[in-house]
Amino acid sequence: MNKWIQQSIQYANQYSYLDDLFQVYPTIPEGIRDIDELKWKQVESAFKKKNNKALIESLLQLDLFPIKDSYIAYLRRDHKAIEHNPRTINRLCGRIYELGLSKLFERCTEPKETNRQIGPLFKEWIRSKALGITPVPLNKFISSSNDAILDASDTQMMDFAREELNYKHDKGLDFVARFNGKYVIGEAKFLTDFGGHQNAQFSDAISTIKTPRVKAIKIAILDGVLYIPSNNKMYKAITKTYSNENIMSALVLREFLYSI
Repeated sequence: MNKWIQQSIQYANQYSYLDDLFQVYPTIPEGIRDIDELKWKQVESAFKKKNNKALIESLLQLDLFPIKDSYIAYLRRDHKAIEHNPRTINRLCGRIYELGLSKLFERCTEPKETNRQIGPLFKEWIRSKALGITPVPLNKFISSSNDAILDASDTQMMDFAREELNYKHDKGLDFVARFNGKYVIGEAKFLTDFGGHQNAQFSDAISTIKTPRVKAIKIAILDGVLYIPSNNKMYKAITKTYSNENIMSALVLREFLYSI
C-alpha cells in the first residue's frame, strides 16, 4: 500500500485528526445571509399585493430562492419565461404565500450549507503558509524553477496544466506545485459522509489521478470518513483498488512534498 495512504489512515485513527483537520476546513456555519433592504421591500410589496409576476421577479434577485423547485433555475436564466408561463408562476406563488412573510424572510436569509462553504477552504489554508511556502501568482510561478505553489483560480490552474503538463482531463484542479523540479497536481476533497454526492466527489478525485500521460505527479488530497476502517466502498477502494495511488490527507501533504 502507498505509504501516504498508510500514514493518512494512521493519522486519522491514532491522533487528533479532526482537531487538526479543523485548521484546514474550519466549517463554521455562517450567520444569516444579508438581503438588500430595497430588494426585500420589493418582495414585501409584491407579496402583500398578491402580484405573482412581481413577486417571482423580486425573489429571483435574491441569492437564495425560498422554495426548492426544478423550474427555478430556468426562470433565473430566462426572465421572459415568467411572462409566458402563468400557470407555473401561479403554482410557485401558491407555495410561497403559504409560507407567510415571516417564514419567507427566514428562508431567504438561511446561511449557506456547510458543504458549499468547504470548496475554498483548502486554498485558504494553503495561502496561510501551512506547507511552509507562500503561494505565488502564475507569472512568478512560471518565471522560476524554485520550489513553489501556484496561487490561481481553478481555470488558471487547469489552463496551465493543459498547456505545460499535458493535462487533458475535464476536471478542475485545487493544487499545482513544483518541488525539487517536479510538478505536482491534484484535487482536494473533504468527504464528510458516505454515499451519494460524497461518492461522486471521491470518484472525481480518483479520475484526476488516473488521467494518463500527465507530466506531473498526480495526487488526491482527501480527508474525512474514507480513512475509517470498514467495509465501506471508499475505504476498500483506497486500501485495495487504488492502494498504489498517491492518496493522502492534507495533514501529511507537507511531508509528501518535501520527500519528492
